[in-house]
Amino acid sequence: MTEHSNRETPDTEPSQRLLAIVEEMARELQPDRTAPRSPSLQSRLDRDLGLDSLARSELLLRIEHAFDVKLPEETLMAETPAALLEALQRARGTVTTARVSPVDPAAEITQAAANTTPATPLAPVEGEPESAETLNAAMDWHLERHPERPHLFIYGDDDHPRTLSYGELDRGGRDIAAALLARGVEAGDRVALMLPTSPDYFIAFLGILRVGAVPVPIYPPARPAQLEEHLRRHGRILTNAGAEILVTVPEARRVAHLLRADAPHLEAIVTVAELCDGVDTAAAATPQGENLALLQYTSGSTGDPKGVMLTHAQLLANIRAMGKRLEATPEDVFVSWLPLYHDMGLIAAWLASLYYAIPLVVMSPLSFLSHPLRWLELIQRHRGTIAGSPNFGYELCLRAARPEQLEALDLSSWRIAFNGAEPVSARTFERFAEALAPCGLRQEALMPVYGLAEAAVGLCVAAPGRGVVLDAVNREVFATTGEARPEPDPEAAQTFVNCGPPLPGYSVRIVGPQGEALAERHEGDIEFRGPSATEGYFNNAEESRKLYHGEWLRTGDRGYLADGDIHLSGRRKDVLVRGGRNIYPYDLEEAIGGLEGVRKGCVAVFGNPNAESGIEELVVVAETHVDVAVQREAITHEIASVTVDIVNLPPDDIRLVPPHSVLKTSSGKIRRGATAEHYRSGHLGKGQAPVWRQVTELALRSAFQRWRHGTARAVEWLYAGYAWSIFAIAMVLVALLALPQPRLAWRWRVAHHIARGTALLTAIRIRGEGLARFPHREPCVLVANHASYLDALILTAVFPCSFRYLAKAELRQPFLTRFLLQRMGVLFVERDNTREASHTTEKVLQTAREGASPAFFPEGTFRPEPGVQEFHMGAFVSAAKAQVPVVPVAIRGSRMLLRGKEWLPHPGEVSVVVGIPLQPRSPDWSEAVRLRNEARAFIVAESGEPDLDTSRT
Repeated sequence: MTEHSNRETPDTEPSQRLLAIVEEMARELQPDRTAPRSPSLQSRLDRDLGLDSLARSELLLRIEHAFDVKLPEETLMAETPAALLEALQRARGTVTTARVSPVDPAAEITQAAANTTPATPLAPVEGEPESAETLNAAMDWHLERHPERPHLFIYGDDDHPRTLSYGELDRGGRDIAAALLARGVEAGDRVALMLPTSPDYFIAFLGILRVGAVPVPIYPPARPAQLEEHLRRHGRILTNAGAEILVTVPEARRVAHLLRADAPHLEAIVTVAELCDGVDTAAAATPQGENLALLQYTSGSTGDPKGVMLTHAQLLANIRAMGKRLEATPEDVFVSWLPLYHDMGLIAAWLASLYYAIPLVVMSPLSFLSHPLRWLELIQRHRGTIAGSPNFGYELCLRAARPEQLEALDLSSWRIAFNGAEPVSARTFERFAEALAPCGLRQEALMPVYGLAEAAVGLCVAAPGRGVVLDAVNREVFATTGEARPEPDPEAAQTFVNCGPPLPGYSVRIVGPQGEALAERHEGDIEFRGPSATEGYFNNAEESRKLYHGEWLRTGDRGYLADGDIHLSGRRKDVLVRGGRNIYPYDLEEAIGGLEGVRKGCVAVFGNPNAESGIEELVVVAETHVDVAVQREAITHEIASVTVDIVNLPPDDIRLVPPHSVLKTSSGKIRRGATAEHYRSGHLGKGQAPVWRQVTELALRSAFQRWRHGTARAVEWLYAGYAWSIFAIAMVLVALLALPQPRLAWRWRVAHHIARGTALLTAIRIRGEGLARFPHREPCVLVANHASYLDALILTAVFPCSFRYLAKAELRQPFLTRFLLQRMGVLFVERDNTREASHTTEKVLQTAREGASPAFFPEGTFRPEPGVQEFHMGAFVSAAKAQVPVVPVAIRGSRMLLRGKEWLPHPGEVSVVVGIPLQPRSPDWSEAVRLRNEARAFIVAESGEPDLDTSRT
């Protein structure tokens, strides 16, 4: 249909055209559904037609394109086509009187950008609140220095933001604090927040902190019609948190009585306006760093609420670690639509911006869903440098964008476009970068990240400017053994997204089925530890106990490490992610199991990743005895209706299956993962094999799995025994052939050839880079990172010249060890004896002056986890005083061969990269510091491991 006909169609036709668009959307979402009913003007978009908020967003875009109008964002809350038609008619009336020419999308974006002139560049901010131990203290730091500095630009329905400075935010917060104190709120009390993105949210949150109380963010209902059911579901969260006050929207007060049964401890439901009504400011409590600052409920957990406990110190530790990695400064501008009840929107966007004095431009999630390109337009308008979204947000922008709209955008200021909170789709990022490249978006700005509420928000983040890094591994090997073996052939490869290394001060490890730490490039369960790791879930000892594995925390995710970077491969926990929200199956399974016609306790809910969109689809599988088509249609409709009531979105697929199709454990628990595999393979609901065959197949599969696991372990042990035998033979050969040599240089040359042969026989492939830079004929001080017990063997195999390694004094005790090492020129040092430090430096200094080359591992020791630790100064002081060059050497890949606290070696490839010799300019301490910093920077860059020295800025 042409644009002309769109504009000239009589008024009797819009309803039919609108219903046709709605029906087309419904058919696309459920292509396998037999004979779908045609929608009427009174059909429910969610329950009857299966349109969730994302689908409605797409529907609004199609309506706008078809009718050449712009619909207001509240249209997204329309429940029926009739409500859509009413909004459309109002919009068309506005268009008719105000505009006679077609919409020019490019001009529209250009005009929108012009409506608000970007603010005058803000005055620079010196430093950051490094000494602050609480969020309150960080706020006070800014108030003392620049209370009038704009902090928040909050966009509502129009193009003119409400601006809040630090001073205005604080004054509003103190009014809220006084009102809460007047109502008896004390330090440590929990106060629930159920507010949309608005000035009220920020003021209320800060006011709760000013009392020393604990905010409990709860997501607001998507549509007013859901308010009653929404409050009922969140009664358990309010009860678990022990919240006595709920700060919310005025509409919620009308149904406050509904919470009396579900949240008996809740004493008051109030609005921000009521709290700000004429209460004198009063003195508030001053929290400490160890005090609870936030309860972050894993959204969707209404059956067994899990409120992640985060203290002020933990929040600040995570914010500082993220800011350091991202090189955040007050010159940045953060543009966000992310929900403020979610850790990514609350902590990463707002609280981090507050700490670093970064202007934060915010729009509501509803506004984003109704007009996704507005987010990009605000990035242009405010010259945004940081903005991010879950995967579905980028997809939404791609679906909404038309070429003529993108031509008018300038996104050249965008330096960090992060993607987290749900599985990252490399395809989505690739398409997004390609589509927005003409707008100035650089590919290196794209940044996949990994985090979780139990770590506050961020855990693994790459340095800015790296872009999207993909790891192609052999699909068959990964599926059968869990080894992520690199695969150059695209046909045989499976690709995983690199989500970066752990943040400074954090560690990540991969563990196997028995809790044993796995080597790099082996898939297993992801565990972490760090300064913001939660102490558990509030008032939920059982779930808190499950969270911990010794000093490590279980993430519930699966993946592998490669060169210290995390690659996600799946999830062990049953939670599924949709639209950036966590959805927990249990509540939904219970509710659906209570429907007439559905077998109770025989319902499985799980996620199914969509390879094209990157979105995790919601699948419901329910057993039933019903065979009549009309009754099955009614059951399907009821399941969709219940699903909308509980999780605010309809299922993408509903499967009614015969009894015994939903798989269970021997104790009767739902095996969601196994049922999902049957769903994906097409075996769901098919007739069951005879019992004897099922038992036989189960026994064979079990035996095969045991055989495969046992074979893998046997191969590991066989290789380990073989490798240690080769190492022992090499030691004997060194003793017989090298030690008798009269000169140290000759002894080292023999040891060099023996080390090369040892590496060859144990399948350790060593590749040297930049060896020509090494000053073979002149003395120097060699410094290298230390990642494995085999580092000395590797260096000996690479360099034929002699070194004077430094070894800990404990190795001097056994006679044979002392004799062997002394003959090889090793210098023994007291590592932890401060009094001996000066003596050791003089010993090394004398060695260098005599023309020998000392070799240091300046970290002193190594850990099982990847990362370059702090460097001790001894090597660099010695080089500066002796005026000999420092040669930095980066060893890459040795950790996976034989990591700390392990005695099972592995074959693999190692790179040894030699840097340009660093010449000392003077014997001063400052020169030694320069040598250390430059050598360490080279080693961190070339080793492929994260920087663990949190003391460096």
